[in-house]
Amino acid sequence: MRRQTSASMLPLSVEPFAFPCHPAMIPATMTRTAAESPRIELSSASLTPASQTTTRRRHRTPLDRGTLRLSVLIPVYNERHTIEFILDEVHRTRIAKEIIVVDDCSTDGTRELLQRLLEEGRIDRLQLQPMNRGKGAAIRQALSISTGDVVIVQDADLEYDPNDWHELLEPIVDGRADACFGSRFLGGPHRVLYFWHSVGNKLLTMYSNMLTNLNLTDMETCYKAIRGDLARQVILPKLTTDRFGFEPEVTARLAQARARIFEVQISYSGRTYAEGKKINWRDGIAAFWHITQFNLNRSR
Repeated sequence: MRRQTSASMLPLSVEPFAFPCHPAMIPATMTRTAAESPRIELSSASLTPASQTTTRRRHRTPLDRGTLRLSVLIPVYNERHTIEFILDEVHRTRIAKEIIVVDDCSTDGTRELLQRLLEEGRIDRLQLQPMNRGKGAAIRQALSISTGDVVIVQDADLEYDPNDWHELLEPIVDGRADACFGSRFLGGPHRVLYFWHSVGNKLLTMYSNMLTNLNLTDMETCYKAIRGDLARQVILPKLTTDRFGFEPEVTARLAQARARIFEVQISYSGRTYAEGKKINWRDGIAAFWHITQFNLNRSR
């Protein structure tokens, strides 16, 4: 069952990130003040401020919780029927955030709807791709204009629940992690769907783990929260893939940067092809090539 948030909550904020083997980085200038957005609230029991602890564990880089801002990166392609619903769910999360949407040349009316949503203030930044390039290219575009202290990709298809952000952000805010993956295979509630999809996911994760020397349970998950300066300054310059190869590529780049990666349990409500699911068996075959390429070729 989902962990309930207690009535007594604490706001979050962020200090400059000190990533191992990289100089301290200064966060990008924010486009909103902290007062303009609601803040995430996590239980005081699980997130005790560093100033209230008597000792600090080694190798932790805890974030000051007063000014945390999350960049929500939403790649969109032909999601006219779901985009407003996911934006409503994103806005209901109690965290200061910027919402960046990149439309990958939709043809079903999504593009025009997004322009109206931007005018209504439900989107902070909107990028319209001149041609269809793929999910990876859309995420790179969104990441390049992000300013948040933490970034997270949010699909527009309602498969992933923003209510899981609390668990995803906790290891990063607590200073234990530079990135946190939300795993669909750690026992969380999920819709029962395709057997061979789950087999394929596990095979891809195992092969990725063999080359990265990680022990992930869900490499292909959409939910990957990453510290913003690490994502923009270390990972983004090395990203190249345009389609669904983004997941194995960003995993390989994080492993090569020796980032501290955590996994947490999330819920998952997968959709059928009749409901608009886009990834197919060809993308699964391509993923094996991407895993091999990005782990064995480290020239970039």
